[in-house]
Amino acid sequence: MGTAGVSAAGGGGRDAGGAGADGAPGQDPNGGGELRRTLGFRDLVVYGLLFIAPMAPVGVFGTLDARSHGAVALVYVVATVAMGFTAVSYAQMVRVAPRAGSVYTYARKGLSDGAGFIAGWMMMLDYLLIPAVAYLFSGIAMEALVPGVDRWVWTLIAVVVTTLLNLWGVRAAARVGFAVLAMEIVVLVVFVVSAVVVLARDGAQRGWLSPFTGDGDFSLAAVLGAVSVAVLSYLGFDAIVSFAEEVTGGSRKVARAVLFCLVLAGVLFIVQTYLAALLEPVSSAELAADPAKQGAAFYVAVDASVGSWLHDLIALSKAIGAAFAALAGQAAAGRLLFAMARDRRLPRGLARTGSGVPRVALLLAAVVTLVAAVWAARRDDGLDHLVSVVDIGALTAFVLLHASVVGWFVVQRGGGAGEFAWGRHVVVPVVGSAILIAVMAKAAGSAQVVGAAWLAVGLVVLAVRWARTQRT
Repeated sequence: MGTAGVSAAGGGGRDAGGAGADGAPGQDPNGGGELRRTLGFRDLVVYGLLFIAPMAPVGVFGTLDARSHGAVALVYVVATVAMGFTAVSYAQMVRVAPRAGSVYTYARKGLSDGAGFIAGWMMMLDYLLIPAVAYLFSGIAMEALVPGVDRWVWTLIAVVVTTLLNLWGVRAAARVGFAVLAMEIVVLVVFVVSAVVVLARDGAQRGWLSPFTGDGDFSLAAVLGAVSVAVLSYLGFDAIVSFAEEVTGGSRKVARAVLFCLVLAGVLFIVQTYLAALLEPVSSAELAADPAKQGAAFYVAVDASVGSWLHDLIALSKAIGAAFAALAGQAAAGRLLFAMARDRRLPRGLARTGSGVPRVALLLAAVVTLVAAVWAARRDDGLDHLVSVVDIGALTAFVLLHASVVGWFVVQRGGGAGEFAWGRHVVVPVVGSAILIAVMAKAAGSAQVVGAAWLAVGLVVLAVRWARTQRT
């Protein structure tokens, strides 16, 4: 079991093969490489916001507006609260096991080796395919700006550039990422200021409270249904914990960065969707009746109220921002593969490092995302196929994260009597799990089928590994 031999006193023991609970680097008994500690709080926030993307709601605004009957800002309020439970559980477990690997590491610690493998296996759907989706978004946006070059070419360029940055080193990638994030924030500020000026001058197209109450009949069920889509905007804030072994100052800094990123992203999402809903020239009922209009709804609202110049500016920002969201996702995927390989759950070669960077794992992640992104870019329905599966893997892993909190603090009493708290260690994970299960139940049927199939394959792999260990 993953927790065998770990000191329970105050949670301060060393997890096998990794760092101590205080964040100090440990020795890997399996001989795997070590990652270099160079990241600060700002770097963690940059990676988290890059992966999330400050203007993530742009692409799904129309869909959420239609599904929620116009209460799109309320959808993001509910989604932020819902994901807050997951963020709190991350903050608990990163202090217990400040190692690369994210939920894979936490499930091993709080549950068992087998549960850890399944958590990591399911997280691969998220970490390997979300970058592919982001690369494709970048290619689509660039094709719209430069129609003479096919989207798959732009997608390929984005993969190559960001992979080189990741191989250069986590610190260098964070510096470039900070510049890109600053650009995205500036564009968002331009949108907010422009929207406020237009609303002050011309008034709103809908009622001022309609983004919270709806522009027709309010339906709580409709809002909750939209939350199952809105949650996708937040996937990526958890990638911050993948850098736990590369942070200076201990695991508490990682925990603060996770919570800070989620709250900041939630505020940005609520503000921009509130303003966009007030500018939207058509009703949510019209969008629901004509799904073809939903994808461009945000841009239509900007065009109609502000002008095409802002449309083009936002499109360029999305093209660059999506590529660097993929950079953060690729970096997190590489560290997940590295951690599982270091613990001999994946081929050992993936645990090799160079200059403190998990280069082999990063290259494998890059190849997988490149193949998926270019394949999808060359198909009209490629984006739908990718988007349909990325959420199930992450949400399943999040449920195992919550279970790990209960397993460590309640069942194993790993934190000691002084560490246990009913609110953080029982109420939060139980409520958080219930919300995630409800969201998965609302997900598309195709996503549920793919998720179940991927889980079944993982269980078969786990059974084969178990049988081999019994023979030896």
